[in-house]
Amino acid sequence: MVDILAGMAIARLPLVAIDCPDPGALARFYGAMLDWKVDVSADRASACPEVGQCIAFHRVADYVPPTWPTRERPKQMHLDMLVDDLDAAEETVIELGATKHPDQPGTSYRVFLDPAGHPFCLCLD
Repeated sequence: MVDILAGMAIARLPLVAIDCPDPGALARFYGAMLDWKVDVSADRASACPEVGQCIAFHRVADYVPPTWPTRERPKQMHLDMLVDDLDAAEETVIELGATKHPDQPGTSYRVFLDPAGHPFCLCLD
């Protein structure tokens, strides 16, 4: 089943999204550290190089930071990946071992859990 996918990407990874209490502050921090361009809106922000993947920051109400390295509150982030066809990509990631999350808050993206339980989204390109 997975052998048929060898050499065929079904998704692209344009950014990593990190939950936080203040997206603008975190984007400015990483933007300054990496010398990347920063874009800020009300509940989201990003830091991006001229070419390559970006880091996005999403506001989360009642955010509680991780307590790494303890497991009381583990690291918090998720991956957003662009796809051309949500239905085809969903079928493939499920075949690879993902689980579709029961909560689907949007229509232009779908939320899944990887085999270890980490969330990721497939988003229409």
